Amino acid sequence: MDEHSDPVSTPATRDAQRLGIPHEVTRHEPVGSLAEAAAARGLLTRDVVKTLVVRRGEQDHVLVLVPGDRAISWPKLRALLGVNRLSMPPAEIAREATGYERGTITPLGSTHAWPVILDVSATGRTISVGGGAHGVAITLAADDLTAALGAVVADVTDPL
Repeated sequence: MDEHSDPVSTPATRDAQRLGIPHEVTRHEPVGSLAEAAAARGLLTRDVVKTLVVRRGEQDHVLVLVPGDRAISWPKLRALLGVNRLSMPPAEIAREATGYERGTITPLGSTHAWPVILDVSATGRTISVGGGAHGVAITLAADDLTAALGAVVADVTDPL
């Protein structure tokens, strides 16, 4: 499949369009790792940004955008959110919270407008986030995404 083949319409791509964020949608074959996703998209691993659903409490989540070469720093994230406990919900709960299954989760077009936190290391550059379906990605400026979503930018990760 050509990575720039037929236009794709998902809740995420429609939301990016609705928000007026300049972006490019790419399609690629299924991948088994973040490194494979980066290669398929012609990007560096650090430019593929994972959207992680983090549970603060019952029916209370935040979406944390983490560059591919980094991992959540739980102490930093807890301090930012002012809480003592955070967790990663099971796949079923993450799907209920966003409308997306793991591997496709993105802050764009989520079924609920959870708060979004972008790690500061992603600012000022072009990134690729999930496009809401397997093999679909949205490439855009991190700063445009931050502005459109009202995301909080903070140091919430550590290098892998």
